[in-house]
Amino acid sequence: MNSTRLSFTRRAVLSAAVAATGTLALTGCLAGENAASTTEASGTTATELNIDFATYNPLSLVIKDQGWLEAELEDEGVTVNWVQSAGSNKANEALRAGAVDVGSTAGSAALLARSNGSPIKTIDIYSQPEWSAMVTVEGTGIESLEDLRGKSIAATKGTDPYFFLVQSLESAGIDPSEVTVQNLQHADGWAALNNGSVDAWAGLDPIMASAEQEGAELFFRNIDFNTYGFLNANEEFLEESPELAQTVVNAYEKARAWAKENPEETAQILAEVAGIDVELANAVIIERTNLDVDPAPGEAQRKVLEKVGPSFVETGDVSSQDKIDEALDSLFDDSFISNADPDAIKAS
Repeated sequence: MNSTRLSFTRRAVLSAAVAATGTLALTGCLAGENAASTTEASGTTATELNIDFATYNPLSLVIKDQGWLEAELEDEGVTVNWVQSAGSNKANEALRAGAVDVGSTAGSAALLARSNGSPIKTIDIYSQPEWSAMVTVEGTGIESLEDLRGKSIAATKGTDPYFFLVQSLESAGIDPSEVTVQNLQHADGWAALNNGSVDAWAGLDPIMASAEQEGAELFFRNIDFNTYGFLNANEEFLEESPELAQTVVNAYEKARAWAKENPEETAQILAEVAGIDVELANAVIIERTNLDVDPAPGEAQRKVLEKVGPSFVETGDVSSQDKIDEALDSLFDDSFISNADPDAIKAS
């Protein structure tokens, strides 16, 4: 993939930061509410679907924009509630709290959550992105990973950029104790780098690509350190509302086909939601996001996560390798993809 210099306006950074703050408030509010289903004598009938959307998950943006779930579920009396996720860590928090039934994360974040007891299953792979890299700006003196020793780095713990950082440090022979990691949400991380509060940032698209337009430099890239985009669901939701979960997966596969056929329209949707230039959104969708990927969670994702898993134990994010192994054995559920029927989703 070429490293086309892309971009950002300060307005876009502030817009993303405000969106992240709003998400925190909304997530906290929803976490205190009851789950969206009622139990009857004949079984469980869902009356609501709580589902996330995120700028790092373009298929979620397409589904929300097209209104397919609302059109499909209206006759069944199911209300669709969309909740924005500012990052994988926030999606995981919402899933664990029952604030959303379905949420999108990076693969590393899904494995971390499952390893630490979150009852989630991955039911769809929504993308294979190059969405993380190490970012700096002029004046920091950083030109390579070796220059990070003694430096301050912004990263959102529990997300792919954080684990990209961990792997990057390991590859350069740098112990985590030799750097200072500031745990900031993605938009805040770029803002901190831009105002000189940190020396480097473990970035995430589309904010990262936008930062390039503002003069930021991606000084280290490695697509193999990026994990896939995982669509996850609460196990209770899958057990009680399998038909509703199937509808979600059907919509995702309809969105995949639509986005592949309409990349520019997909980029336009991303631009509007993220508050970024269409040119930038085009680069994120076309150059850094592979939607033409096998949607069934399985061996390809397991191989990637087997490389990432041990770092969780080394950093203390997971207590033992046994928990990693157990999570890898129980995380994936490909049954919904096996039964996926995109044509079952009617147009809005």
